Amino acid sequence: MTDHTLARADEVLTELVELVETARTLPMSSSCVVPRERTLDLLDALREVLPPEMVEARRIVLQRERLLSESSERAEQLVKDAQDQAANLLAEAKAEQAELVSAAAVHRQASIQAEQLTARASAEADQLRARAEEYATALRADAQSYADRTLSEVVANLTRLTAIAENGRAALSAPD
Repeated sequence: MTDHTLARADEVLTELVELVETARTLPMSSSCVVPRERTLDLLDALREVLPPEMVEARRIVLQRERLLSESSERAEQLVKDAQDQAANLLAEAKAEQAELVSAAAVHRQASIQAEQLTARASAEADQLRARAEEYATALRADAQSYADRTLSEVVANLTRLTAIAENGRAALSAPD
């Protein structure tokens, strides 16, 4: 909630309190007479101040969900890319191995190289997967942290506004 919005809500509540405090009391009663038109105008003004914050809270929740979805999609894409790269490296290693299989000595050399390439490709794929998962975890953590901070601010603002409204209601229902 912006400072201007909070200030406006506070002004409207103050006017409502003053309206009730200065209202004419009924004889032999704690009830009072308040001008209906002015009271309804003030309540409408208060209603106009509050909904933008609720829309903001919904927007923040949607943004959080979008960030979580995007980070999850990004992590999945990184893992898929790592797997594709590993598959390509393995395919290249197998193709190279197939070309080298002609004579026994050449075959042995090719097998050794293929194993080395396979091990290297597997290690690189594992590294890429690990990095992709770390990146995805970090993105998720950042998104959740941002969403949590933003939602905490909204909750604090709504709590403050609720307290103002409750004070206004208490003041309205308090006997003169």
